[in-house]
This record gives sequence, structure tokens and C-alpha cells, in this order.
Amino acid sequence: MIQITLSEVRDFAALGVRWRALEDRSAPSFFQSWTWTGCLAEQRFPNPILVEALDAGETVGLALFNRRPGFVRDVLFLGETGALPWDRLTIEHNGPLVTQGHSVEVTAAILRAAARRYDLVLSGMAGTGSGRVVKSQPAPFAVPGTAYFDRRGANTRQQIRRSDRDFAAFGPLAIARAETEATAHVWLDAMAGLHQATWIARGRPGSFADPCFGRFHHELIRRGMPRDEIDLLRVTAGDRVVGILYNFRFRGRVSSYQSGFAYDGGDPRLKPGLTCHRMAIEAYGQDGISVYDFLAGDERYKRSLADGVETLHWAVAGPWWSPRMAIHAARGWAGRLRDAWVCRS
Repeated sequence: MIQITLSEVRDFAALGVRWRALEDRSAPSFFQSWTWTGCLAEQRFPNPILVEALDAGETVGLALFNRRPGFVRDVLFLGETGALPWDRLTIEHNGPLVTQGHSVEVTAAILRAAARRYDLVLSGMAGTGSGRVVKSQPAPFAVPGTAYFDRRGANTRQQIRRSDRDFAAFGPLAIARAETEATAHVWLDAMAGLHQATWIARGRPGSFADPCFGRFHHELIRRGMPRDEIDLLRVTAGDRVVGILYNFRFRGRVSSYQSGFAYDGGDPRLKPGLTCHRMAIEAYGQDGISVYDFLAGDERYKRSLADGVETLHWAVAGPWWSPRMAIHAARGWAGRLRDAWVCRS
């Protein structure tokens, strides 16, 4: 018999100890680990609500929400704040932390119990649970290892070979990992500069435009580097930086979270993204990594480099009569009517 309790969090340090203990009995993603969840938690979760699942007095599930006021009912945001700038961090592979063997049952029980008292916003979930899906996105992934390059399509192989050859004109291609925390901080700043230059040139602000984004990730490096969960990879051609990748390494799986590339607008044959990701995937294959996750998004380069795809969902949950659920239901009906009208016309 699963028992569910809801409580306010008073001590994040104590919660971190309990969370780590449950991690050891679970199969979480990096985004469900305490390295991510606990990073700047006091700032990101100003009104924290913990939902705990107990089986015969033993903790088998934990979920950390932030509560925000809503119309009629308050709203709980799973694993995120529910407000900018913190939610620009973009949580994926989200969900309650649950012991192995209890995943489906306990996850459902946690979400049902929370939805009795609050509306829920569930971002980047691998499963839809009992909520109403607002949007879904593919999350392509590659499988590092033998013959990875040979499994790419002919056009992709041609682009990579040409890009690698043209970069090699500046000097030998090489990939290196930041081996110390100090180096990782320097490379993160360098990557942020490359990232911002690219997005500003496209008329967009870029992820690092808000200082909270950079502050979070510098703290994440401080927490994750000693646990071997953070990778900053720099690809160079001689003395020239091709690009820097910022990845999460967790239990045999790498999440490709952010990047910065040195684009040369005068030479479209140079594909720093393809070159950097290809070199990273092949290096990870030699290191025993089983999955290289590109995370959510349907960008062409992800499809070209991927071997498979998962689907992540953004959903809301609550009673049918809550304003939030009613609004999303109305949008769903409006979309279906619009589609039906298009099909008839």
C-alpha cells in the first residue's frame, strides 16, 4: 500500500541527503539527480513542496515542486520554478525520483495525490502520466561505438568529411576534455561567448543573455565535476577553436546540453557542429558511453547524427473544472476544429 505525503521543504541540505540515498536505489536521468535538482535550489524553489511516496514506511519516491498562486487553485511545477529566468534552464527527462521496480505505480500515485490539491505543470516528461499533453517534442539520440560514422547517411558523411578536411587545413583536429574545475569554468565562459555571438547574429538574445543562466551552470560545474558528471569538450584545429560542447555524463548516458561554435560565415563548407559532435560521439564510444542524447528538438543536425529518437511531453494535470485545464481543453478543441476545417476546404 503506497502512502503519499505532501509537505513544505524547510531544509534543502537534509533533503539532499535523502535524495541522494534514493538516487542509489533508482534509475534517474541527470535532470532528476540532486546535482541538477539541488543546484541553487533555495533560489529556484522559493515555495517548495515535497511529495513523498512511502511503502511500508520506506521512501520509494520523491518529487520536488515549486508552488505558485493560480486562479481558484495554486499550481505546482515539477522540478522547475514556473517563472523566468530560471525556467530557461529547460528541464528534460523529468519526473518523480522513484525506486527501480516501482516507477509506473509510484509516479502515478505521486501525481494523482498532488493533482487533488493543486494544478500541475509537468515539463519534459518521458511519459504522459495522467495529464493533458500540451506539446510533444522528439529527443534524438546517437549510439556511440563501432561503425558509428559508417551508419550516417551518405550526404551526412560527405558533409562531415569535407568539414573535417577544411578545418584540418588550420592544423590537426583534436578534442580535449576539461580535466579540472578551473578549466571547466574558463571553457564554459568561452563557450558562452561563442554561443551568444551566434544567436545575436541571428537576432536572438541567446541562453546566456540572462546572468542567472550562467550563474546556475557555474554552480553546476562546482557540484558536478567532483562526481564526474560534467563534461566540457573543446575541439581545435591547430590553434583554432572549432567549438566547445557542454555535456552531462550520468550513468553511461551523455546529455548534449549546450554548445558554442566558431562559425565562418565566408565558408559554408565548414560545419563546426557536425565536426564537434562527431568527434565527441566517437570519443565517448571509446569511453564506454552507451547513449549520446541530443535532448529535445527536431533540428536537422540532430536527425542526421542520431540513431533513434525518444519523445518528451509537456503536460498539465488537474480536475476538469480547473481554469488551467479548461483553457488547455478549449485550445485542444479549437485545434481539432481548425484541422477539420482545413481538411474539408
